Amino acid sequence: MPFFYTYFSLQITLIFITISIIIFPPPTHASTAASGVKPSTFRKIFAFGDSFTDTGNTKTTAGAGAYLSASNPPYGRTFFHHPTNRFSDGRLVIDFLTETLSLPYLPPYLQKQADKSHGVNFAIAGSTAIEHSFYVRNNITAAYTSQALETQLGWFQQFLESQGCRSSTTTPQQCNAVFDEALIWFGEIGVNDYAYSIGSFVSGDTTRQLAIKSATDFLQVLLSKGAKSVVVQGLPPIGCLTLSMGISSGIDRDDIGCVASVNAISYYHNNVYQARLQDLRKAFPNALIAYADYYNAYRTVMRNPRNFGFYELYSACCGTSGVAYNLNPLAPCGSVYATSCQNPSQYINWDGVHLTEAMYKAISQLFFTGGAIRPSFAYLLGQ
Repeated sequence: MPFFYTYFSLQITLIFITISIIIFPPPTHASTAASGVKPSTFRKIFAFGDSFTDTGNTKTTAGAGAYLSASNPPYGRTFFHHPTNRFSDGRLVIDFLTETLSLPYLPPYLQKQADKSHGVNFAIAGSTAIEHSFYVRNNITAAYTSQALETQLGWFQQFLESQGCRSSTTTPQQCNAVFDEALIWFGEIGVNDYAYSIGSFVSGDTTRQLAIKSATDFLQVLLSKGAKSVVVQGLPPIGCLTLSMGISSGIDRDDIGCVASVNAISYYHNNVYQARLQDLRKAFPNALIAYADYYNAYRTVMRNPRNFGFYELYSACCGTSGVAYNLNPLAPCGSVYATSCQNPSQYINWDGVHLTEAMYKAISQLFFTGGAIRPSFAYLLGQ
């Protein structure tokens, strides 16, 4: 997920935006489940995305600034009881996925000595969908990490080659061995692109178009290489993140109390994204491409927070006490100036831009048993 701390200042004022929402009807079970697809039990997972999915690649690739914060306490305090370079107090959705499938937690790709027989996590915290050169050409200095989907694709290609898979046509047996019984989990991607572009000459429309094109091009490459089962996450309502709340106008609120103008960006992005996924389904009828509706799963929790055990919806658990929303971007979670709450399970937001383990668990439940994945996760498992 986004590393807003270095991209925003407290002086940023979000302006109201008017978006003409083009509503694409959500894909039906019939439209998402191609007739030639055979659901199966998954014995390995290949994951991609940003800090909502990264389980440790960032420590090796960054080495400066906010990236180091997840290597410090109190990150990891709830479940692992020590920092694991996950940007949360505990497990992420990808961890709950492995538990659901009775698989080991996914090792990060850069953990070279790890057992990768059950899959690999290629996600990189701070990653963008759009290639880094775009930000360089447009003099957008906020994008201080060069990591993007192209980096993750390069890593995946190296992994495939290590397994003897060069292409589905020249080495079909080796490639089938990689993708058989494998689930591709494509975590949310694109929020960093929107964050980096704020205050630049790059419009939101341009960011959306390029980010979605990069993501769908990435998926097309994976499908062309032989991916058979893919779950694609949409964007969450980023207007509900603590930082969005803290730097916005108090009157810019929607029906769940979050920043209306920012949530509109996520909403429109997801509608366009889903339409492009439908195009991929038509182009690859023998693959199963499911959509994980992060936006509405999050809204479900926000509309019924007590049902999920939440009592604080907007303030960060880990941050600076005594200021609005416990948020001071100059003293982020993991710094010597930050403190954390006693009861993170009652908080949705962990550090202002990432979520608590409790929220990831709630989202996971809605994904895996609550119908927030279409077609359903049970269908993917052939149940």
